[in-house]
Amino acid sequence: MRAVPPIAAVLTFLLACTIAPWPAAASTVALPGGKATYVVSQGHLKGASNQNWVRLGSYRFSADGTVTAALYLWWQRHPEARQGTGTTPDAGCTTKAGGSASRPRTCEVLTAGGFTGAPDENRTGTYTVSGNVVSIRWKIAQTWTEQWFVRPSSDGTLARLDLKHSTLATHGYGYGSNAALGTRRAMSSVKAFSGTLRQDLTSWAGGKIVNSSGQRFGHSAFRACASTTWCLTYLQPSSSGACQKSGGCPKYGGGTKANVSSIQYYLTKVSSSDRRDTLWHWCTCLAMERGQFCYTGNSHVKPLMQIIDDRGAFRGWVGAEASFSTGARGADMLAVFRITDFR
Repeated sequence: MRAVPPIAAVLTFLLACTIAPWPAAASTVALPGGKATYVVSQGHLKGASNQNWVRLGSYRFSADGTVTAALYLWWQRHPEARQGTGTTPDAGCTTKAGGSASRPRTCEVLTAGGFTGAPDENRTGTYTVSGNVVSIRWKIAQTWTEQWFVRPSSDGTLARLDLKHSTLATHGYGYGSNAALGTRRAMSSVKAFSGTLRQDLTSWAGGKIVNSSGQRFGHSAFRACASTTWCLTYLQPSSSGACQKSGGCPKYGGGTKANVSSIQYYLTKVSSSDRRDTLWHWCTCLAMERGQFCYTGNSHVKPLMQIIDDRGAFRGWVGAEASFSTGARGADMLAVFRITDFR
């Protein structure tokens, strides 16, 4: 016969079950700037290197202390050719005549290779927030940590990330809100934006780093397209520094008898379901030197991610240039930049 435990032992067991604590609730981590979703541009840009790269995409922060990234990568180690977006602006905002018309040429808009598809990278990590700094450790094979200063906008609808330190990147920009990544604004809203957009940029070309800040972006000067409403265009009539005789246009550029220093600009969405836009521009004289109508050489392709605040309003872009030369790596043009009213 099985022995019956003493009554005192039974009472002790029941009492222990009664007062045993519930498992502790999972702790939460403050979202950086109170915002869950950020668009981010960052790059490794060093003058003496031909192994530079730029990345563009999104970070999503969760209150459990995890962060996920979805990013496009362009790297000098694996240069990618420009690709078509499938958008050719209509006759309302472009021209098939060329020459000195007030509208850019009717050409399919190009962007950086791979930007019309899925992101190259998806990774996860953990983050902590201390004061106005968010620290991230990515769970990848090599050590990759980042620290960003978090700066809230005065109206509280947007937060800005200023790169403090990274083990791999040298430059970066980020903007966040609680708007979903699927929230984007049409080009009509971009053109109608009443604020002043200014660009801050770090670029690499020919082994040199160039920094510029506060350059005004004249979005209101762009022309709306009638049927391809997701596209804007602008023909800059002349330029004082670019498109010159000494800058690759010995027959037609500024300073020649023809004196053509105009620039063809195209701005179009890449996706209807997320923040992707792209900017494409090139000197008219470069196409003329080649006897081309639409330039197929080393044009500037600049993928963009829209900055959207908590109200769902357009506030600019973070972007990257990934213009790989058709020749040597020293002729590549890479950059990270922001174009926004909150700087």
